[in-house]
Amino acid sequence: MSHHSDAAATGFSFRKSSYSGGNENCVECALGLPGEIAVRDSKDPHGPALRFDQAAFTRFTSAVGSGELLKAGS
Repeated sequence: MSHHSDAAATGFSFRKSSYSGGNENCVECALGLPGEIAVRDSKDPHGPALRFDQAAFTRFTSAVGSGELLKAGS
């Protein structure tokens, strides 16, 4: 995983996740990058973007879906 300090400056084309429920807590993904996926907070397009290879992205989304990251932060 790597990150950019300004997601908007990457030039990637981000789109809102289809799993976002329309509330203020949305994630945007940039797909179609060679061998990786970029993720940013939709409320902060000039904030950081995380870049994952496919295996790391799968682990990340699994951890988010299971609540594992919430448990780790408490």
